[in-house]
Amino acid sequence: MSRFGFEEMQNIQKELQEKYLDKWGGLYPEKGVRMLLWMFCEAGEVADAIKKTSTEDLLADTPQRRHFIEEMCDVMMYFNDVMLCYNITPEELEEIYWEKHRRNMERW
Repeated sequence: MSRFGFEEMQNIQKELQEKYLDKWGGLYPEKGVRMLLWMFCEAGEVADAIKKTSTEDLLADTPQRRHFIEEMCDVMMYFNDVMLCYNITPEELEEIYWEKHRRNMERW
């Protein structure tokens, strides 16, 4: 079983951005805030799916669950675009994520 992670996600986003470079204009630091705003919009769609769907349908093999997961994927795609705008590597994210986790484990 393959492990799907940020490296694969970033490669997918790079491929997508390259395909539509002429239309979308690429990723660069000044575009990061726009990608973040789009990510927030997609997070709102995730919240909307939760609000409009029963917990049972979100947990079962249903079209509503598939739609919910698709919206989560949209959030992750924009999250990765933000990372790419600021040249954040999966390795940097992992290192700092673990550091943050250790601090959180010692808080209370």
